[in-house]
Amino acid sequence: MDETNTDLVVLGPSGHMTWLSGLDPHGDERTVMLMISKDYAGLIIPALNADAARQHTDMPFHVWNDEEGPEAALCALIDKCNLPDDTPNLVLDECMRADFALSVLAVLPKARHRFTDDTLGVLRASKDAQEFMALKASALLNDRAVVTAFDALKPGITELDVQNIIHAVYKAENTTPEFTIVAFGANSALPHHHTGPTILTDNMPVLIDTGCRLQGYPSDMTRCTWFGTADPEYLRIYGILEQAVSAAVAAAKPGVLAKTVDQAARTVITNAGYGGNFPHRTGHGVGINIHELPYITATSNTVLQEGHVFSIEPGIYLENTFGIRLEDVVILRKDHAEILSGLPINMPQ
Repeated sequence: MDETNTDLVVLGPSGHMTWLSGLDPHGDERTVMLMISKDYAGLIIPALNADAARQHTDMPFHVWNDEEGPEAALCALIDKCNLPDDTPNLVLDECMRADFALSVLAVLPKARHRFTDDTLGVLRASKDAQEFMALKASALLNDRAVVTAFDALKPGITELDVQNIIHAVYKAENTTPEFTIVAFGANSALPHHHTGPTILTDNMPVLIDTGCRLQGYPSDMTRCTWFGTADPEYLRIYGILEQAVSAAVAAAKPGVLAKTVDQAARTVITNAGYGGNFPHRTGHGVGINIHELPYITATSNTVLQEGHVFSIEPGIYLENTFGIRLEDVVILRKDHAEILSGLPINMPQ
């Protein structure tokens, strides 16, 4: 906060609050916020949830009930934060409800405000050893689910059947699904396809993008294959994407700009003639949130640091035909990127 001239950090129920305090309070329309100044930290929380939250922290609570409303408790909390003047520099949680943020700005109308990129975002982006172990365990469990799913492919199975197979592996391991995309045929050309009743037949492409949440941290991986005798064009594009992933992984090192990693993957695809078929960024950070800093985009000047964890997921999508996306999550070590998954990127075709 000293380095960034920040007087007050205001967080709602979000990954930021969980990472910083260990608290994950129920989030609805009732005002709940954690505020941190340079000499005070406290939580405004509804009486309905205070006792449950108290089991996890001894920090000061400013409690309010439905009959009275949150206004008095909010003002009391801000007063305790002992801000330096009437134009403080605030950091607001970009993930919290807009009405929560506006209620703070109404009490501090002259405040200057920004979001968390240079405070919580920076701190969260570099994972420690414990976070890495949780991410690694989640990735390896995800490997097992994906292998089970591909092994179950047969004519007549639906996308939803495969999703259920993946979720059954997660359930057996006492973890929960984070998300699952199963796409057969031309559905694979839709980067964010909604898994549905499409039936698998011979000679169809298959894309599976899935992740679970283990020990509070998610996994995220995409693998593709051709069910049947692989189309030569499919294999050629698959090879292009393997090269793109390899180029991005090789470029990903501490001190490199995020856009350099994106450019490494994008150049391979563009030189192969498919630049217009790669419509999304190369990757996103992975931590408590499945999408967080750093973002691996063509315009990001973020300097990558040791401990950063992010996906590398270039894709090529041919409308009404097929799409291929190959994705691994990496952690940056001193001089290279380490892939968390143990599953080869080239599934049997």
